[in-house]
Amino acid sequence: MDKKKVENIAYVILFIALFVLISTIVQWIAMEGYALVKGSTLETIQKALKAGQLGQLMAVSSVFSSLITIAFFHVLGWAKLSRGYLNTRPWAVLFWTVCLSLGLILPSEWLLEQLQLHMPNSQMRIFDAIMREPWGYVAVGLFVPIAEEQVFRGAILSRLLSMFGSRKHWWAILVSALIFGAIHLNWAQGLHAFVIGLVLGWLYYRTGSILPGVAFHWINNTVAYIMYHVMPQMNDGKLIDLFHGDAKTMYMGLAFSCCIFLPALFQLYQRAVKKQ
Repeated sequence: MDKKKVENIAYVILFIALFVLISTIVQWIAMEGYALVKGSTLETIQKALKAGQLGQLMAVSSVFSSLITIAFFHVLGWAKLSRGYLNTRPWAVLFWTVCLSLGLILPSEWLLEQLQLHMPNSQMRIFDAIMREPWGYVAVGLFVPIAEEQVFRGAILSRLLSMFGSRKHWWAILVSALIFGAIHLNWAQGLHAFVIGLVLGWLYYRTGSILPGVAFHWINNTVAYIMYHVMPQMNDGKLIDLFHGDAKTMYMGLAFSCCIFLPALFQLYQRAVKKQ
């Protein structure tokens, strides 16, 4: 293995480690501060977090860890944020990216149900606690998409593409999607993250920008947040509950989603081309 490949692998490992480390340290500082203010022990706060309480604390700490991650990777030049891609006026690409994200929501949920994959109860309680908070949307809807796209596509995938080369770009996209799925630490979120990681990786490869991925990620997380509040009965239910138990209507909904997803994919194949 040549020196350049070793360097790229080392950077990928470094990026993953830093992403996890920043999140862990920020959450630890938030818990320590909360425990100090409330006069509780850190162990008590940790138990409350695992029980799905203190959603605002988790949401705010997620916002801060995302901001630190964004600043860290930008300042060190690992994945700089710039207006370069926006200057090309990629409005059609962004429109079809939004359509692609909307079209994938129902099929991906259906796939998870067919595989009988569910989030662990402890993580589900934490997820519920964050989603109940207004700060939860600021975290998962706004800053997490930017931070994750910057790290997993702008930094990690960029290095992998450099290592594999353009002829084997799908290997780079596959590896980055596997890393993106594994970082979620459970099969349900991991598989969903892997599937959309393939799409996000392809978008990054085609455009050379994280912006389409941020748009995709933002729509996906925003719809999840809205559905959580508009239809709370769906949080512990199944996809068919969205269609009032009517299987025929559910499959029509899945077919309609494909009628959005497939044309969007075709349009992006035509339009999402890296500017020279």
